[in-house]
Amino acid sequence: MKNPEKKGFKRLINASIYSSQGLAAAFKNEAAFRQEVLAAIVMLPLAFWLDIDSTHRMLMVSSVLLVMIVELLNTAVESVVDRIGPEFHELAGRAKDTGSAAVLIAMLLAGYVWCEALYSAYLIG
Repeated sequence: MKNPEKKGFKRLINASIYSSQGLAAAFKNEAAFRQEVLAAIVMLPLAFWLDIDSTHRMLMVSSVLLVMIVELLNTAVESVVDRIGPEFHELAGRAKDTGSAAVLIAMLLAGYVWCEALYSAYLIG
């Protein structure tokens, strides 16, 4: 049942607190997320420093953030699966593998977007 006292601004504050706790937990417990944050610290300023058009910049920034979003969702899936129990189950393995595949696809997409943007801006632009 929903809590009737958590509406409006109070709900927004609570959601912000929960989100920051989730980011902190992912950063503390997930090496892959820490590596992606490090990559973002380099790549996001670079996207704004490069002499490229706004569409390419938007795609480059979005692709980096998409990798982080998918990693957070993958971490959530893995946490739920691990909570259920440590014993191997085919469906648990499939859930973890599928989440990992989603992260890989997001990374490949980011790589493609960056290569295409840089190619367009500097080799044919």
